[in-house]
Amino acid sequence: MNKFFLYIFCLFPSFVFAQIVKSKEINVEEFVARMAPVSSESAEITQYVENLLMLYQDPLDLNTATEADFRNLLFLKDTEITQIIAHRQRFGEFLSVYELQVIPDLPIETIQNLLPFVSIKNSLRDFKIKNLPRNASEQYLVLRAEQTLEPSKGFKDDKYIGSRQKYYSRFRMSHPKDFSLGFISEKDAGEKNLLDYYLFHIQIQNKGKLKNLVIGDFTSQFGQGLIFSAGFAPGKSSEPVYSTRRSNLGIRPYNSLVETGSMRGIALTYTFKNIQISPMAALNRRDGTITQAQDDLEEAFSAFTTTGLHRTQTEIDKKKNIQEQNLGLNITYKKEHITLGFSGLETKYDKIAQRADRPYNQFEFAGKQNLVVGPNLNINWQNFTFFGEAARSSSGGGGYIMGWVSALGSKIEWATNFRNYQSNFHSFYGSAFSEGSRTINEKGIYNGLKYIPKKGLELSAYYDTFKFPWLKYRIDAPSTGDDYQIRLDYKPSRIARYYILFHHEQKQKNTSLADVNIRYLIDANRSVTNIAGEYTYNKWLKVQTKLQYNTYKTSESTQKQGFAIIQDLEAKIKYNAIKARVAYFKTDSYDNRVYAYENDVLYAVSFPAYYGRGMRYYLIGKFPINRNLDVWLRWANTRVYDREAIGSGTDAVGSTKNDIKIQLKYSF
Repeated sequence: MNKFFLYIFCLFPSFVFAQIVKSKEINVEEFVARMAPVSSESAEITQYVENLLMLYQDPLDLNTATEADFRNLLFLKDTEITQIIAHRQRFGEFLSVYELQVIPDLPIETIQNLLPFVSIKNSLRDFKIKNLPRNASEQYLVLRAEQTLEPSKGFKDDKYIGSRQKYYSRFRMSHPKDFSLGFISEKDAGEKNLLDYYLFHIQIQNKGKLKNLVIGDFTSQFGQGLIFSAGFAPGKSSEPVYSTRRSNLGIRPYNSLVETGSMRGIALTYTFKNIQISPMAALNRRDGTITQAQDDLEEAFSAFTTTGLHRTQTEIDKKKNIQEQNLGLNITYKKEHITLGFSGLETKYDKIAQRADRPYNQFEFAGKQNLVVGPNLNINWQNFTFFGEAARSSSGGGGYIMGWVSALGSKIEWATNFRNYQSNFHSFYGSAFSEGSRTINEKGIYNGLKYIPKKGLELSAYYDTFKFPWLKYRIDAPSTGDDYQIRLDYKPSRIARYYILFHHEQKQKNTSLADVNIRYLIDANRSVTNIAGEYTYNKWLKVQTKLQYNTYKTSESTQKQGFAIIQDLEAKIKYNAIKARVAYFKTDSYDNRVYAYENDVLYAVSFPAYYGRGMRYYLIGKFPINRNLDVWLRWANTRVYDREAIGSGTDAVGSTKNDIKIQLKYSF
């Protein structure tokens, strides 16, 4: 009976609420503005955007989504997630996404953010291969081609052996929490093989005690990402609380164009009451330069090549030279408010890892085999979530991260974490919260706060202090640093949004003076100020304006400045969509470059750096041809006035660069 009345409320929400929540398209740029670090580019933010787009195209089922699934969205409070799941347990399955409106203390703004990523779907009852196309809630094929119109130096000098076009294909057939089949391929400009990079997966879920099975390319995330990390958490950003901790996402198919970080093999999760066991095995081939070991008896490699490019003979000679074998295991026990886990991963290479003989490499991994193991813990207590993970690698080095997130009432949220990754701690598939790109040679303390004094107004801030106990590349002594960020968001209505942000970072680096015997350290300070506004006219035209001002200064140089003025337009005419940008930028050097997220075609991520003096334009159009076929067209132009070339080396083109892109998506 209670469920019947809930359904009536969902059919006629205007009788109960003054404002009706309507589903809307995802505003990727708004999410990126909150999640992306303002002063650096990151593969993790690329994977985050790709994951966001996948969730938008294949939303979570409100009736099967787990706590970790909701946490992966990064904008839901723990108390809000608890309320959604408790409502489902009390009243049974959701009958409509609009039933979210009847959950107490779930704000309208939160529901609006959530709607693009959730749906109600029928469960798959009969798992048979012949029935998969009929039972799939999503089935599509994407084809993309793109090219830079001006040939780069690599093509002019005949160093690139392949064509100038870049090709991409993607096929996916899935039903949430039941099954997924997918294939992705990519050929970069200059590469010869159409399948130079490819991914595939077959996933089966929730078949009795078998919770998850993935064959093909996959990633795993357990605990705080110290051993297994899927790379979906952006870390320090304008979301200062919930983006700083990880969730148990488990084993997931890998769908990213970032050509490193995944495993290829088989992984599964099996359940025994409150215990989940997740073993995995993988065999990969990695790119790298082969050298001779110091004893001249075996082959060695100094590092992996992570560009994923195979355009020249030199790049091709590095392709898949190193065999990597991984055997991993996670055991997780969950009961009520406690989650306890233990992870282990053994990695073996067929050649010896041997770094260059430099002081900063003293504690880097050397040898053929590495084992890293450790426990993780998560406790929910009232409005607090306590988390932690520790690990130890076979080198004897260890690392840990621990902290908490909390909603201190309805207006204040708080996060704190402590981290310590020793210089000889080696975790190849870990990506826990850190200042550096790896969880090694770092100590730090982070605090983040979010305060909502009234509806539509939000103040967020964080402060992070860190140390690097050992040397780093171009840093010839132990170093320290800190950074902080303050952001004020104002949303006076559903059609207008404004924010102002200030970020400052201080790090140490080697002196740039050439006439010194010892490379002592100096302080380098970088500051970023962003001011942005967005307004929607009559639901069909959106105008976004952004001003970014950067400064960079060391104790040995004068202050360098840079800025960018960015104007974006988005228009919707019936089912067609057009997006455009005009940007002017001027920076004194590459050190104070401006990173600016750009709209792109579906499943593509663009996060370029603007530097020097120039203009940047792009125009994107999405046109539905019929019920099943959508077409995207994108043209982008960059012009610089302070130099004769865009790019460097074999990638260099003249002072003007034009990129064109076409994409087709056919939904079966």
